[in-house]
Amino acid sequence: MGSKITGLGMYIPERVLTNFDLEKILDTSDEWITTRTGIKERHIADEWVKASDLALHSSKEAIEMAGISPKDIDVILVATSTPDMIFPSTACFLSDKLGCKNPMAFDFSAACSGFIYGLTIADSFIKSGKANHVLVVGSEVFSKIIDWSDRTTAVLFGDGAGSVVLSKSDDSSDILSTVMKSEGSHWQLLHCQVGEKLRMQGRETFKHAIKSMEQACNKALAKAGLTKNDIKLVIPHQANVRIIDALAEKLEIPKEKVYVNIHKYGNTSAASIPIAMYEAYKEGRINRGDYILLTAFGGGLTWGAVVIRF
Repeated sequence: MGSKITGLGMYIPERVLTNFDLEKILDTSDEWITTRTGIKERHIADEWVKASDLALHSSKEAIEMAGISPKDIDVILVATSTPDMIFPSTACFLSDKLGCKNPMAFDFSAACSGFIYGLTIADSFIKSGKANHVLVVGSEVFSKIIDWSDRTTAVLFGDGAGSVVLSKSDDSSDILSTVMKSEGSHWQLLHCQVGEKLRMQGRETFKHAIKSMEQACNKALAKAGLTKNDIKLVIPHQANVRIIDALAEKLEIPKEKVYVNIHKYGNTSAASIPIAMYEAYKEGRINRGDYILLTAFGGGLTWGAVVIRF
């Protein structure tokens, strides 16, 4: 028994916030932001829009691509650091909005690593025989927890959602290997306390991110019995183009084999990898049978890597 990716979906709010817009409210410039992050613009949800609203759009598309009904979904996993409420879970709200039939539904927080954590959980549900179809969602409205007076973090983040349907398959599994790690002693490098705004120590976070993702990628490739030369495309978490470039250099993977869309959306946290997967598929950068390497790093600290045969 294996698990197969059967559906993909994404959704981005319509409102665009460019670097030039930020120049009007912060002591910054388009050149400064672009040079240090690779970001040109990000999308911001309206004040009344919640994570479940973004997730609804991306999930409908993924379910439709999978050729199933919302009532066929057995488990809904929502990776988010910006839930609709403390409780009920965003996953429960999403289940209701989709019209699902009493699925197991819960949120979890692994910050920017959330989606690949979710793929690992979903794969385990399917391979254990406890589910036939699992909806994995990364949905974030980071604009609600940003300190818009802090130019070091306000320029980085955007809102969005990405969804994947993982389904039971009698053939070999699409999820070939996973490596998931955490280190709670470094929580202060990237965190957001209840009722407060996001805080980050950028320089130290940068160092940990590159080292941790490099190690996780190499371990995941070894577990899958593959080498970097077998990989068609690396899809990293879209946090900072300098981190992405440094990781590619450490892994000795050419830049053309690394997917980058941070310039359009900024850092959408748990949503960034499923959004990138969706766009890579739509652009023809990945096709069925290709080996793909996913990797992420986030607050916790959390990090990991997943090798997929798409």
